[in-house]
Amino acid sequence: MQHNMNQKVLSVRVAPSPPPRSGTPGSQWCSPPSSSPGQRGQWNHGQVNPVERVEPSSQSCMGDVTSRIEQALHYKAEGNQCYREGHYQRAIGRYHRALMQLRGLETDAPSPLQAFGAEKVKLSKEQTELIEDTQATCYNNLAACLLQAEEVNYERVKDYSLKVLQKQPENVKALYRAGVAFHHLGDQERALHYLTKAARRLPNDANVKKYLQLTESKLN
Repeated sequence: MQHNMNQKVLSVRVAPSPPPRSGTPGSQWCSPPSSSPGQRGQWNHGQVNPVERVEPSSQSCMGDVTSRIEQALHYKAEGNQCYREGHYQRAIGRYHRALMQLRGLETDAPSPLQAFGAEKVKLSKEQTELIEDTQATCYNNLAACLLQAEEVNYERVKDYSLKVLQKQPENVKALYRAGVAFHHLGDQERALHYLTKAARRLPNDANVKKYLQLTESKLN
């Protein structure tokens, strides 16, 4: 006689898991924030405080202007030292850095701070003159550096010299270099214009005389 063995099934009563506590694994802090309309910027139903925009003060702007002018003068001095030592490529880099510090500080240039609602910083007469003089010197010296290269980029020499003349129309070095650049670029009429003006200020300069004669011979 075969006996059926009844197996008792033990029913285990499992207690329900407690809800996760806020801030623990499994809670809503581990879920990405909702991207539904009206809930952007929220995390676990907590509103993220917006970042307050800080308006630049006129004093901080003026301090920044002074710092940038001082830094530009520092780079210009380094460029002059490199030029005297014959390191023309290094000098070019320093002059460009000086000009970058002064970018946007011109009296007729829009201030980048105006995009944040700030008024344009008013420069003093001394600051304006110092900025323009530093820019003119850097452009003039950039042209001088380029003229020392084995293959001279006369187009850039012309551009730099004309930038100087925009601020200082009687700058004799810029007049001479503009004339040299136009001569080599084949524009003898404009070369004659600038070299003639340079010769009036430096009548005994050998280089000015040389290029003036070369230009006149091309036109005859």
